[in-house]
Amino acid sequence: MQNRQLKNEEELLARIAVGDQRAFTEVFDFYQRYVYDYGRKLTKSEDQAGEIVQDVFLKIWLNREKLNEVKSFGAYLNRVVRNHSLNIIRKLAQDARSATQLKIHNPESENATDKTLDYNESNRILTQAIENLSPQQRTAYTLCHIEGLKYEEVAKKMNVSSRTVQAHMHQALKHIREHFNKHALTYPALFAVLFK
Repeated sequence: MQNRQLKNEEELLARIAVGDQRAFTEVFDFYQRYVYDYGRKLTKSEDQAGEIVQDVFLKIWLNREKLNEVKSFGAYLNRVVRNHSLNIIRKLAQDARSATQLKIHNPESENATDKTLDYNESNRILTQAIENLSPQQRTAYTLCHIEGLKYEEVAKKMNVSSRTVQAHMHQALKHIREHFNKHALTYPALFAVLFK
């Protein structure tokens, strides 16, 4: 998540929750570049990133009543963009799989298709991998990847240096990759998202 935060963000979110379009426009203008950049990083596509901006902010507007329950809008936005990008990657994988099945019908390719990870399976394996991390690695991963905090913020929460957080994250990602390699067929586009 970007360094800056709107000074009056809580007030704006409360106004959006009751349907204030001006407040929504202000939040949109502030965060749209971040959503675009993050979406492009995850999907490796400028076209998809543009659609992600539209879809994510449409979803926020349609579910605006729930904004009062959001404690950290940055972490919330980070999660929405990540989940939406994963769904896009999953759909692209399914489309590619369908195209492959139309072109080639042999047992070897069908077995490979059957082993391709879908979104739910990848989440299950990721959850297992996180549970197997050391407490420090699990805390660093959760704060960085799930809550969307920066290394400096995590360092303060864990009462360690940023370099220590970086080391924990390096080891955590290494263990998670190894866990995926043991339990699943490699799916590079999805792993790129999980291990940004």
